[in-house]
Amino acid sequence: MADVTWPAEDLVAAAQRGDAESLSALVSGSHPHVQRFARTLCPSPQDAEDAAQEALIVLYRKIGTLRASAALASWMFRIVRHECVRRVRRAAQGREVPDGLAASAEEEALRRLDAERVAAAIGALPADQRRVLIMRDVQGRSGRAVANALGLSVPAMKSRLHRARATVRRELEGTFDGRR
Repeated sequence: MADVTWPAEDLVAAAQRGDAESLSALVSGSHPHVQRFARTLCPSPQDAEDAAQEALIVLYRKIGTLRASAALASWMFRIVRHECVRRVRRAAQGREVPDGLAASAEEEALRRLDAERVAAAIGALPADQRRVLIMRDVQGRSGRAVANALGLSVPAMKSRLHRARATVRRELEGTFDGRR
């Protein structure tokens, strides 16, 4: 299985203080995660790679603006989501889609919008629930690994995960039903 851990908080903190070596390690350690998330949102592998690179450039330039070193993953997900949406909008304004691809392009745009709604719902969660949800459902860590990483008991981790999933589900039901 591929490594699913984000760079450690002490590395993030050192990069925020301007340590060039830590910043380089942070960017390279974040790349696989950023790229994986971009592939789920962008319509093509090329767009995903470009969006991932743009997100890493933002990380490199603006790491000092990150308020909490533990929030790196959610911050990067928001940056990637924004970049993918920007690319889709720019492509929709600048190009015509061939007739044979119109239905799939529409489906792809809807899928990306759905992914954006999911990311927004996750981003609105309280920090403790968001960390558990991202580590368990996005990064694919085991329940025990998430509990250990956050210093929680397994039942406490499961409780937070359940509350996070229920909140996201309620938010998405309201969004998809047209109530928002």
